[in-house]
Amino acid sequence: MSESRPMPHPADEVKNWMQMFRWIVKLIRDDYDVDEIALTRTAVLETDCGLSIEQIEGMLDTIGSSFGVHFPPRTLDEVVRLEEICMLAAWLKGLYKRPGFISAGYADQCLAANAGCG
Repeated sequence: MSESRPMPHPADEVKNWMQMFRWIVKLIRDDYDVDEIALTRTAVLETDCGLSIEQIEGMLDTIGSSFGVHFPPRTLDEVVRLEEICMLAAWLKGLYKRPGFISAGYADQCLAANAGCG
C-alpha cells in the first residue's frame, strides 16, 4: 500500500522567491537527507548536494505538483544550482521576474506551459 507523504512545508505560505528557496531547502533536506550546510544558494545540485538526476527530477515533480507549475523538457539543461531552481520555480509561479540565466527558447516554453509567469 502506498502512503502519501505530508508536504515539508505548506506551499500556500510561499509568497516570494526567498520563501520558495526555504521551502525547497526543506524539501531537499527532509526528502533526500542532504545536510542543510550544503544547501547554499550557489550549491550545484549534483556535485555539492549529491543528488542524482532522478532525485532532481523527483524534486521538480514535487515542486511542480505543490505549486501548480510545469517545468518544460530540458529544465536540467538550463539549471544546475539550487538558487536557479528556486528562481525558476518562483518565476513559473508568478513570484519573481524572469531569471536572466535561462535561454529565450526555454523561456518561451515556460510561458506557454505556465499561465502565472510572465
